[in-house]
Amino acid sequence: MEKEKNFWDLCVACADAISRGCRAVGGWIAELLRLSYRVWWIVFPVMILVIAAGLYYSRPDNLKYNVRAVALLNGPTINQFDQRYAVLQAGQTIPADAPIAQTIWDRTITDLRSFRVIDVYHDSIADYVDEKMQSKPTDTVNVQMQDRVCLQFTIKRRDMGQIPQVEASILGYLNEDEAMQRAYKTYRPNLERQIRFNHDQVEKLDSLTTQYYFHTNPGQAPLNTVREGLLMMGDWKVRLFLEEIYKQQNRTAWMDYRADLAAAPVVLENHFSPVPAPLNSRRKCVPVSIVLGWLAGCILAALIEQRKRIIAWLKQ
Repeated sequence: MEKEKNFWDLCVACADAISRGCRAVGGWIAELLRLSYRVWWIVFPVMILVIAAGLYYSRPDNLKYNVRAVALLNGPTINQFDQRYAVLQAGQTIPADAPIAQTIWDRTITDLRSFRVIDVYHDSIADYVDEKMQSKPTDTVNVQMQDRVCLQFTIKRRDMGQIPQVEASILGYLNEDEAMQRAYKTYRPNLERQIRFNHDQVEKLDSLTTQYYFHTNPGQAPLNTVREGLLMMGDWKVRLFLEEIYKQQNRTAWMDYRADLAAAPVVLENHFSPVPAPLNSRRKCVPVSIVLGWLAGCILAALIEQRKRIIAWLKQ
């Protein structure tokens, strides 16, 4: 009984604290409203100025957009990519002769970031981008892809025409890294060997299928039955090749696609494109400006009303 009583007392104390906090906030808001009514000739102009500043900040040519693209790594590891990309994020350590340097120093682009790409169905296809950075390398369900990473930067609307030049500059800087170049030189020959192997396997399966279905002498073939995907020919078991051909053909097509994109250590599967919703739209800025303007006006009004006390306190 004593534990239950103590727990109940704790609940009551928490409820009383929340109630007192709500009453304090309500009283504070009521005091600000009374202050705004008394000295409206101070609060209202300050609100107008802050709202005007918010409208100016969200003018059409100053709208800011996040621009994204998914990069494909042909050989380099995620760690190698992160080390090179961190230099771009830092900004100040970029060599002056790099084409991307002036673009970052002039703040044409800002807030360079990278996110992991997640494969949910384990089919080597990107399913979504981990924008909130909540995935873990040890997660075996939402797997972090080791050959893809999402790149993002912020650019103003008036500079949208420079996105192709920024894209070329970023890729050029990343692909100049010696470590990633060495990884790419190892990756490309291995990829070509895998492509040749997959094409050979498709031809072998096709030739085996042709040999059995079209070149077997029916008079010499023993009685056969089909059971669980296997062709039973006496004591011989011959697997039907149609499903294998489909799987191998899909694998070969995927390898051909990778080879087509493997022109450099880092390439983009799609060009950089802006996210449709701007970061500083008027729908976001105007409500924030109203609240900030009201608070700033109330603070200024309170300082003016209490100026005599403040001066006396400073003179002590």
